[in-house]
Amino acid sequence: MKVINARLRQKDGLYTILIKDGVFAAISPQEESVCASDQDIDAHGQLLCAPLVEPHIHLDAALTAGEPEWNRSGTLFEGIERWSQRKPMLNREDIRRRVKQTVSLLIDNGVQHIRTHIDTTDPSLIAMHTLCELRDELKEAVDIQVVAFPQEGIHSYPNGEALMEQAMEIGADVVGGIPHFEYTRELGEKSVKSLIQLALKYDRLVDVHCDEIDDPNSRFLEFLAHEAMQAGIGDRVTASHTTAMHSYDNAYCSKLFRLLKHSGIHFVSCPTESIHLQGRFDSYPKRRGLTRVKELTAAGMNVGLAQDSIFDPWYSLGNGKLLRSLDFGLHICQMMGYDDFVHALDFITDNSAKLMQLEDYGIAVGHPANAILLSGEDDYSVLRNQGEVLLNMRHGKILMQRQPSKVTHRVRL
Repeated sequence: MKVINARLRQKDGLYTILIKDGVFAAISPQEESVCASDQDIDAHGQLLCAPLVEPHIHLDAALTAGEPEWNRSGTLFEGIERWSQRKPMLNREDIRRRVKQTVSLLIDNGVQHIRTHIDTTDPSLIAMHTLCELRDELKEAVDIQVVAFPQEGIHSYPNGEALMEQAMEIGADVVGGIPHFEYTRELGEKSVKSLIQLALKYDRLVDVHCDEIDDPNSRFLEFLAHEAMQAGIGDRVTASHTTAMHSYDNAYCSKLFRLLKHSGIHFVSCPTESIHLQGRFDSYPKRRGLTRVKELTAAGMNVGLAQDSIFDPWYSLGNGKLLRSLDFGLHICQMMGYDDFVHALDFITDNSAKLMQLEDYGIAVGHPANAILLSGEDDYSVLRNQGEVLLNMRHGKILMQRQPSKVTHRVRL
C-alpha cells in the first residue's frame, strides 16, 4: 500500500510513502505527480501529517452540559458545582455512551492520542473504572492516557487521598492534582507533595491543573516545578492551564522562568476554555487569562494546546476540532507572525506527543503507519483555511475518510 502525491511538513515537493505490515517502510520524493493504482491513496498534493494529539480533555464530563442545570454564570467554580450535581447520575452505561460518542468525534477530526482527566472525588470511582476499561477496549483505534484527577481537591475532599490511591490501583496512567482549589495554601502544597509521591510509588506521569485562576498570588507552579526537579522527574510532569501566569508581573516571571527551564516540566494551555473562564472578576481592562504560551515557547519550553471540554458544565460549546483551539491560541497569545504560522501544527502534534511521552510518533521509516491527511499544503495554509481532516489512518488502516467540501453553485459576479 502507498500514499502518493503527498506533501510532508517542513519539506518541499511531493512524496510517496510506502506502508508494509502497518509500518512506514519507505518515504521517497517524487519528481512529479503520479497516477494512483487501486491500492494507492492519492493525497492530491495535500498535507500528510502525524495524527493530532489531544493532551487535555475531560471525557467523563463530555456531553453533559445542562444536566441537570446549566452553568448560568459561565464561571469555573459554578461549573464545578454543576458537575457535583451531575456526578450522582453517573453509571457505566451513561459514561460508555458519551465517551464513545466523543472519541468518535475526535477521531473524525484527526485525533489518535488522548489524555483525559477523570474525577476521583467520587466514592464509587465509576468513571475511573469505566475509562480504564474503555482505554483497553479502544486501543486499536486510539491511545488514551487516564489521569486520576481530584476535581474537588486531594486534601479538601473527604477521603480524597485514599481515593487517589485507589485510582492508581485501578489503573490510572497519570497522577493529577488541583492545588489552587484546596482550602488553604498549606493544603495546596501538601497536595503537590502527595501527588509526586504517588507518581514515584506507581512510576506514573504527572499532569496537574495548576493555578487555573486569575489570582497573581496563586503560585503553586513554582512549588510543583521545584518538587518535580527535586524528585528528578521534571520531564514526566505537565502543568496544565497555569492561567495565573497571565496575572504575574514580569519581574516575578523572570525569576520563575529560570526555575521552570531547569525543572524540564511541560505545559498545556486550553485557549477556548481559558479565554471564556478567566477574567471573570475584571471590568475593563479585562485580562485574556491564558498562560504565557508565546514566552514559554520562546524560552525553549514545551507547550501543547488542548480543547479541555466538549459540551460540559465548564464549556457548553466544543466540536472536537483541535485546529479551532490552535486558531484561538495563536490569536489570543498574539503569535501572528509568519514564523509562528509555519510551525503552528507543532502545538497540536509534536509538542503534545512529547509531553505524553508517546513512542515512535511521527511519519518516519520504521514508525507505525499512523497519519492524517489535511486539506492544505503546509502548516500555514491548513491554519489559514482551517483545513479539513480528509483521512485518519492508524497502523495503515483507515479509521475515517471524507471528501473535501465543495461549492456546487456560485453566483456569477
